Formats: sequence, structure tokens, C-alpha cells
Amino acid sequence: MLWNWNTIDSCFISDTWRIRSNGMFAGSCIGVVLLVLLLEFLRRAVKEYDRFLVRKNMPAESAVAANAACDTASKSPSQPASTSSETPITAPARSGYRPNVFEQAIRALLHMLQFAVAYFIMLLAMYYNGYIIICIFIGAYLGSFIFQWETLAAQDRRQTSASSEATVCCG
Repeated sequence: MLWNWNTIDSCFISDTWRIRSNGMFAGSCIGVVLLVLLLEFLRRAVKEYDRFLVRKNMPAESAVAANAACDTASKSPSQPASTSSETPITAPARSGYRPNVFEQAIRALLHMLQFAVAYFIMLLAMYYNGYIIICIFIGAYLGSFIFQWETLAAQDRRQTSASSEATVCCG
């Protein structure tokens, strides 16, 4: 494959995707931009679904922590203070939320869709058509602008979307 700027009679992915007119090529370019937008949407959907699962689980986790705090605070002053060798009995600390089977199936489906769309885009880029690659870049820009516009946490730089993406090096 060589870098090219071919429009008419270009062929992408299969024999049926053969460009026969300028309008068909323009439609293909718009389709590529939309495909990359879909990829960025799926990336955001994965994040938002995980955030939804954590928020959904947070009230139960907060209730356990609140009950443990109330139990500790409600001890009477006549009870002896615990020594350094004793540990108060509280609910085990949870470091996160493990989704149930149905939730994990949805997470896996979103991942599979994201993976499939990304590979399809990669196959399009491997035709080395300058116009298609430019459309991929345009779609990535627009997709990032639309779907990665989120609140940034000032106290923890690891919470930004840029540092959690696989394409960021050495971060």
C-alpha cells in the first residue's frame, strides 16, 4: 500500500465499497467522520456507565460507613477505650464496586463495540488514502470536542480523561 489521494475508483474494505462518483466519495468521507464520532461516543458511554454503576452502589456503601461511624460514636464514656492491640469491629473497607453478571455483560458489550469500531477505523486508515485519514482526524477532533468535554478534577490529575486513555504515553 502506498500513500494516495485517489477518489474515483477507490475501493475500501470490500468490493462493494467501490467509489464510482464524487458524491459517493463525499458520502464515504462523511461516513468515516461519523464512524470516528461513534467511537468517541462509545468511549464516553463506557466511562458514563461505570460512573453510573458506582453512583448506584454509593448509597449502600455510604450507609455501611455511616452505621459504622454511628456505632463508634454511640459508645458510652463508661466503656473502656480500646487499646492499641484491639481493633473496632466495623464493616470491611471496600475499595470499589464489582458489577453483577448483567452489568458486566453490558460493560463487555460496550467494550466489544468500541473494539470493533476502532479496528474498522484502523482498516480504513491502512488504505493510506489522504482524504480518508484526514476525515479520521476530523472525526477524532470533533468526537473529542463533543464527548470528552467533562469536568476536570484539580486535586487528582489521574481523573482526567486524557491520562486514562491508552494512547497517552508515559503519563
